[in-house]
Amino acid sequence: MADIVPFPRAPRRPADPEPLWRHLLGDQLRRRRHDREETLTETAEKAGVSPQYLSEVERGLKEPSSEMIAAIAGALDTSLIELTSSVADELRSAPASAAVSSGRGAFALAA
Repeated sequence: MADIVPFPRAPRRPADPEPLWRHLLGDQLRRRRHDREETLTETAEKAGVSPQYLSEVERGLKEPSSEMIAAIAGALDTSLIELTSSVADELRSAPASAAVSSGRGAFALAA
């Protein structure tokens, strides 16, 4: 009968989770609003949304539609493409630990 040989496991490295789009978007919106020295109420009024909704978007609690993102971007005198490009740049510079933390890592067996 064959012996069972345990397969050595690689030690798990603690990895930061991949940042979420809505969190980076919210941070970007808040920075831009603060740069303009506007209150939530002022920006929300220009965008046609409630201050509560804008606050939730800025905190990454809401996943806004593209129409809402465009309205808020317009209220901050920026374009949708400029805003989304800035968020995408932040995502690109984030640590690439998502594959490890999500279990999508590659495994190789040695002979």
